[in-house]
Amino acid sequence: MTGGVEINEPRHDVQRVAVLGAGSWGTTFAKVLADAGRKVQLWARRPDVAASITERHRNPDYLSDVELPPTLTASADPVEVLDGADAVVFAVPSQSLRANLDKWRPLLPDGVTLVSLAKGVELGSLKRMSEVIGEVAGVGPERLAVVSGPNLAGEIAHEEPTATVIACPDHERAVQLQTACSTDYFKAYTNTDVVGSELGGAGKNVIALAVGVAAGMGLGDNSRASLITRGLAEMSRLGVALGASPLTFAGLAGMGDLVATCSSPLSRNRTFGEHLGRGSTLAEAEEANHGQVAEGVKSCVSICELGARHGVELPITDAVRRVCHEEMSAAAMAKELISRAPKPE
Repeated sequence: MTGGVEINEPRHDVQRVAVLGAGSWGTTFAKVLADAGRKVQLWARRPDVAASITERHRNPDYLSDVELPPTLTASADPVEVLDGADAVVFAVPSQSLRANLDKWRPLLPDGVTLVSLAKGVELGSLKRMSEVIGEVAGVGPERLAVVSGPNLAGEIAHEEPTATVIACPDHERAVQLQTACSTDYFKAYTNTDVVGSELGGAGKNVIALAVGVAAGMGLGDNSRASLITRGLAEMSRLGVALGASPLTFAGLAGMGDLVATCSSPLSRNRTFGEHLGRGSTLAEAEEANHGQVAEGVKSCVSICELGARHGVELPITDAVRRVCHEEMSAAAMAKELISRAPKPE
């Protein structure tokens, strides 16, 4: 930095990557990067988890049956993890990203690309995750990238083929990240539409809750397909209102991610919705979900507020919000959605 202005240094290939967050997706993406030939340091909150990853090449809390590459090491010390990194990947839940980033900000290397794996819209501020990172880290959008697509961690960790989108306004940075995470089972495509990629990733969690509710009620494929299709339509409406390309929602970060999350039993949001559809309370669904609240439970509130701010109608998202937070029954949700006034598609 000179006089408060960041000087554009010549860029180098991404060889060393810091991944902050050792949950299922953070561990899996770190494995992808290591399998692509990168040296990866993973930050784990607990020292015993970090030691297990480094010494036994296993994450005892997540995907414990997956052997991790020896080039993937871990530490509970963020100073150690961030030292010398060419790119920094944030893999913590969306609603805790700001608090964590406040602590990490002074340690971030100058000029590196900052990458978000989180899918959500922040409560209160209604900011997308890249906006939160940019605000707290004090960097411009050209240094911010997001990863979004049909990326169920359990399948990728077992090296089942998939594809994803790396979105960044700076195409060159996106290409560098694309190269850094390309393996024979993980294919990355680039995009400059960060807004659409992020809103697709956040919105699909909410629609998956709705599909899970329908499945829990015993409704069939027609009902679920209708929710997926109309859910995609409302995600697209909101995205376009915020400046996204409608084409993004027809791709991997839109339809691809939505179908995977709404269809798979590996989806936490879909499974959480099934419990609600069977009549469980939010607390009971959380307990059945091993004490974890699905991202869509919180995101439905902020996405509804975002829609209201921009004058965009989001009937499915709003129905999910009321089921989760206003004790609306699953049966009432189904009746309300099916009885909406007919209109052109």
